Amino acid sequence: MKGVSLAPGDYIHFKSQVPLHKIPIGTKQWRYYDFGPKVVSPLICLPGIAGTADIYYKQIMSLSMKVWNHQEWIQSFEKFLDVINVHHIHLYGTSLGGFLAQLFAQHRPRRVKSLILSNAFLETRSFAAAMPWAPIVGWSPSFLLKRYVLTGIRDGPHEPFIADSVDFVVSQVETLSRDDLASRLNLTVDTATVEPLLLSDSFITIMDTNDYSAIPQQLKDQLSERYPGARRAYLKTGGDFPFLSRPDEVNLHLQLHLRQVGVEARPDLVQSIPKGGTGGSPSKESDKKKDPDDQPKDNGGNPESTSEESQLPPSSEIHSLDDQLLSDARICSMGHEDAIILMQSQYTVVNRILQSACELFIFSLLPIYVESSYVTSNNVWKFRQLMLVA
Repeated sequence: MKGVSLAPGDYIHFKSQVPLHKIPIGTKQWRYYDFGPKVVSPLICLPGIAGTADIYYKQIMSLSMKVWNHQEWIQSFEKFLDVINVHHIHLYGTSLGGFLAQLFAQHRPRRVKSLILSNAFLETRSFAAAMPWAPIVGWSPSFLLKRYVLTGIRDGPHEPFIADSVDFVVSQVETLSRDDLASRLNLTVDTATVEPLLLSDSFITIMDTNDYSAIPQQLKDQLSERYPGARRAYLKTGGDFPFLSRPDEVNLHLQLHLRQVGVEARPDLVQSIPKGGTGGSPSKESDKKKDPDDQPKDNGGNPESTSEESQLPPSSEIHSLDDQLLSDARICSMGHEDAIILMQSQYTVVNRILQSACELFIFSLLPIYVESSYVTSNNVWKFRQLMLVA
């Protein structure tokens, strides 16, 4: 039998990504591949008589797929901000995103200026307890991970806008790779708790939906208790994805939050997006302008160290759309907490009532108009006959 050199494409990719290590011990030399997270005990594969370390390359590629933990996510997110040259940020996070936003604010307090948390939570112990196979989530097949994620989305009849939001999210889940799904589930079940933040409660807004959510109410209550001075933004309905099903209300609350923490809209710096759905990058002149979020290094970007004047939103031109949205909101005080209650716009309802009344009035007058037209026409005909006779 002749030996034939076989080099499958995935093996070539493996060799290009994973280096071969060689360690001499005594008179012998150990050759091995080391790949995967270092925070867990490794799985060591020992070959047989005819094998080398390379024969396990398929197992190494499959079982060592990258699954993030919280510390790795924080470090990677910070590197991402460095690459895009963004130093100070306002974070808006929903569900797991809200939890990660708090963790980042805890470990990198100088970079986070404010938080908007929607259907968020403080700890992951309850999620880990609800998933018995949490320790092997990184090794689970893709179909099982997708099934678990989709079972967390409420099924059943929904109003059209909520149903559309659910359909859109489900379609996005189908596009996620196994690594993405495993990493997100691991971030959900990896035991961690958000410690008290240096960020003042006045720079935090909690935005929740009052109909239903995949996050247990007990966890949402814990979040409210942690930040008693945070502003509350309640949405009467919206489900798990209010940013899709109730975008006008969510956008309004985001605007109110940003204005409260001293950020004003700069429409002159925003490039409009064509109807085709693609927009160009901002001009170079805009890139060179000073970032309004940048602060002197002395205060490190901490909102608490800004002056009272910088906390108050400056006066600027308000567009008609903002006026319409703000006219539909009512801010009320609830003890020591500011509650933002969004009132449903009555303009459309009143308009429909007036339109219906006008239609009813017109239809009620139509028979009288037809009858009067007939009488008038008949009298004109008789008058003409009399004139001819005369």
